[in-house]
Amino acid sequence: MSLSSVTIYTDGSCSPNPGPGGWGVVIIPEKGKKRELSGKVDDTTNNRMELFAALEALRSLPVCSVVTLYTDSRYLQEGVSFWIERWRSDNWLTAAGQPVKNRDLWEILGSELERHRVQWRWVRGHADDKYNNRADELAVAARGREILPLHDESAIHIFMGITWRQKSGTGSWAAVLRYRRHFKIVADTVTDSSANRIHIQSACQVLSSLKRRLPVNLYTSSSYLKEGAGSWLPGWIRNGWLTREGKKVSNAQDWQVLSGILSETDVSFHVIDKNMPPCHSQEAKELAMEWVQELQDEISAIQSMGEVIP
Repeated sequence: MSLSSVTIYTDGSCSPNPGPGGWGVVIIPEKGKKRELSGKVDDTTNNRMELFAALEALRSLPVCSVVTLYTDSRYLQEGVSFWIERWRSDNWLTAAGQPVKNRDLWEILGSELERHRVQWRWVRGHADDKYNNRADELAVAARGREILPLHDESAIHIFMGITWRQKSGTGSWAAVLRYRRHFKIVADTVTDSSANRIHIQSACQVLSSLKRRLPVNLYTSSSYLKEGAGSWLPGWIRNGWLTREGKKVSNAQDWQVLSGILSETDVSFHVIDKNMPPCHSQEAKELAMEWVQELQDEISAIQSMGEVIP
């Protein structure tokens, strides 16, 4: 009697790690309708959520099946493919003689594997695999985090990264712009500013550089930028750029520039999870750090020569 064939995509999410977590599963049977599963755990780790997602996916299959399971977790894929049999034979101790972490889930998963014929496939996370991305969305939504519209092909996506060194008074920002499969990088260095101000200045500069009037999703680590652009600006404008307490709005000149840009451009601001940022946000942050280091090195070189920096 032939076994039914099933393709499964799983993902786990946890932030902070350890902390509240979620898991997501997409099940695509050879015959029948696609199914999605997800759940939340209040206190867990990222690795446990990856294990739990695979376990729940296999548990949900009503009959023994031939399964191709895709995961972006090397921990899960290599654990099942290479380590689990050795752990069993060594009484659940590692090669260093330490107890295997997450033994409870590994043992249950091992028992579930005896019921199915599973081929494990690793896939790069946050890339172009729509079902892996969907499993990630399910895991993120399950633990209550905002689902980012990363796969909206009708919009321009801007991933911001900034760094500011208060002691030296130098900073920089970088942005990765993506429209469908087209990419562009914009970056600059900044002096005589502040961390909050750089978030506004960089948003103004990169939004002003856009040539096409399309909807924009801007991903930032700054709640200050998102709340200011999305909630506070109308009140500040009505109050003549004064706060509700009657004080002058900080960085008012930069906010005024951004307000003018937003009146002509449809921009949605999204605050990223710093512990699990989109890959392009991480890239932008690393680029910004490289730029500020180069600026710092130039300043140090000039100072060492005794020149006056204007």
